[in-house]
Amino acid sequence: MPQAPIFQASRATQPTQPMLLCFNEELSSATRLAQAANLTMSRVERHRFPDGEIKLSLPDTLPPQVVIFRTLNDPNEKLIELLLLAQTARTLGATHLTLVAPYLAYMRQDIAFHPGEAISQRIVGQFLAGLFDALITVDPHLHRVASLQEAVPVAHAVVLSGAPLLSDWIAARRQHPLLIGPDEESAQWVAKAAERHGFDHAVCRKHRHGDRAVDVALPDMSVAGRQVVLLDDVASTGHTVARAAQLLLGAGAASVDVAVTHALFADDALQVMQNAGVGEVWSTDCIAHPSNVVSMTNAFAAALTQSHASPA
Repeated sequence: MPQAPIFQASRATQPTQPMLLCFNEELSSATRLAQAANLTMSRVERHRFPDGEIKLSLPDTLPPQVVIFRTLNDPNEKLIELLLLAQTARTLGATHLTLVAPYLAYMRQDIAFHPGEAISQRIVGQFLAGLFDALITVDPHLHRVASLQEAVPVAHAVVLSGAPLLSDWIAARRQHPLLIGPDEESAQWVAKAAERHGFDHAVCRKHRHGDRAVDVALPDMSVAGRQVVLLDDVASTGHTVARAAQLLLGAGAASVDVAVTHALFADDALQVMQNAGVGEVWSTDCIAHPSNVVSMTNAFAAALTQSHASPA
């Protein structure tokens, strides 16, 4: 049985305007969103104890509608933060919690590929659904499920995409580009970006031998003289993109650039891609990175405005 909260916010002093809560490392993005969506904003204070445990401090009174902005790259500790934050927010007056997670972690493992494997998408999805009433995210890595709500069964789930905005960026900088997905899983994002401006597009085929060992086969089409852009939802180690770039340049492509929604770029990923001949690297601001060129702020603000205007 759930325990009664130790402290309950006084309704007499409870603020009414929806509030956005964020952490210090995402202050810049959160501030832009709060301004665009007409939300008040407050930072969550975090203290780390010598043994690694963390303590969070929120405003002492919250409005009924609270938005939490947290992108979930490097997700393990952040999931604990969300647990502490969401449950505390409800004791302080929040009755409707929306998670804005520009990058949503643990969506890749949607089945057990081998006996005994944890299906992390299902587990983390249920965890988040137990904390939040609504979720807004960008290009979640979904393939064997039909919708975000199937993966994260919240009452209200919104999927935005960085592909059209990346397509606009590409259109302004490359003449008649050819969009190529580095593997079959990228097909949905490549098609969406290509449709925006009528770009030619195709996808490679990939066989992975490990996190950093991949074989890539180019699509059956001529790339000679083309300005190619490799486009995907996420780039992590960069090895798949690098291998595709090497093959494309070897097949006569005039240039190969990279556009991704989520710039995870672990370790030396950028160097790996540049060594393979990649020119420009462009990303959205879903994960802060020097390659960010496209902002998702207005899309988030529109989604929040629509959500807050809808009946609870």
